[in-house]
Amino acid sequence: MALGLFLVPTLAAWLCLGALFLIRAKLDRKALYICLAVLVAALALRFPLLTHETSDYRDFLSPWVRFFRENGGFLALREPLGDYNVPYLYFLAAFSYFPAALDLYLIKVLSLGFDLLLAFTGARLAQRVFQKKWTYPLAFSLLLLLPTVVLNGAYWGQCDSLYAALTLLALTDALEEHPARGVVWLGLAFSFKLQTIFLIPLWCVLWYSKRLKFRHLCLFPVSYLAAIFPALLLGRPLLSILGVYFKQAGQYHDRLTLNAPSVFALIPHGAQVNADLLAKLGILAAFLLVLGLLAWLFCYRRRLTRSHLLTAALILAIGVPFLLPYMHDRYFFLADALSVVWAIGAYHRTPVPACVQVASYGGYHAYLTLRYAFPMAWGAWLLLAALVAVTVSLGLSLRTADSAPSEDSPPTAQP
Repeated sequence: MALGLFLVPTLAAWLCLGALFLIRAKLDRKALYICLAVLVAALALRFPLLTHETSDYRDFLSPWVRFFRENGGFLALREPLGDYNVPYLYFLAAFSYFPAALDLYLIKVLSLGFDLLLAFTGARLAQRVFQKKWTYPLAFSLLLLLPTVVLNGAYWGQCDSLYAALTLLALTDALEEHPARGVVWLGLAFSFKLQTIFLIPLWCVLWYSKRLKFRHLCLFPVSYLAAIFPALLLGRPLLSILGVYFKQAGQYHDRLTLNAPSVFALIPHGAQVNADLLAKLGILAAFLLVLGLLAWLFCYRRRLTRSHLLTAALILAIGVPFLLPYMHDRYFFLADALSVVWAIGAYHRTPVPACVQVASYGGYHAYLTLRYAFPMAWGAWLLLAALVAVTVSLGLSLRTADSAPSEDSPPTAQP
């Protein structure tokens, strides 16, 4: 009975909030009705998944909420707990003031809220880049119904839509000529998840293409510090908070890939390899990819369009975790979302998000069912094909931009 009293109004509020944002998007009547139907369908897909408990919930999330419940709620934020940064722990501390029976649903409803933000932000990004009538409703619908997005929050109880939505929001504001606000969102996204770092190099491109000023980048640490300030105020040492991401980076070095379809999934099972050497080579390759992309785009810095920048973002979202060692099954979540937004620009791009989604889903399936839907190497080949396709697309687009007037020349960043 108590569960029903919580879920019914909460999910109804989710629907109402989604409908309100759709109305404010000023879509035509047909597009509005389609998006409203998708909104209802998205909730219908998620609702039966909410009761599922994964080992991540039983071993980590549930004990963390219990720790807060038994140690004074928000006051317990002064203690080091788990390997998540403190902004996410604020939510878990807040949940500790509710009955324990609601823990699972509170965690998942939080993720559902950011699923909604991800869909709206991705739709806004697509509309800003491609500026066509149908881009907004199509991006909204696809992102809200994307299998890995549905499974991540509603089934798994994870919060990847949180940092992904904020990262897309940062990119959208940057492309809408609000560079300072975009950097603030980026710092906030980073305060939630280290995986935001995959896209951070793009802000170097935004700087040298004059879409933002260097002083805007100073807002990144300010935003991060503002996010962790409540925990500092409650007594958590700064070094303890800053050490969370170093702790994450130092974990799970026993395997080169943890159900992620990265380049290391191409190594045959049981093969005798020098894991330390391969890990270092992977880190070097990721660094060279970023450096090469930055140098490449620097040559075209005066002619970069929003479409070029979105394509570059997708290259980073696929390529960096593809090459890095020790990646987890959910680390291509940003690539999942960005590939959908990118593909909306042209129908012939559809195979790219299909490859990314199938590869990413393979990692989800391995964790959630404890068996492989297909060999992880297949997923790695799919991601490699997607990465090559997107890189070639960027090259062709830049060559065209070099010989034709730009439709989207970069503005000078405003103070």
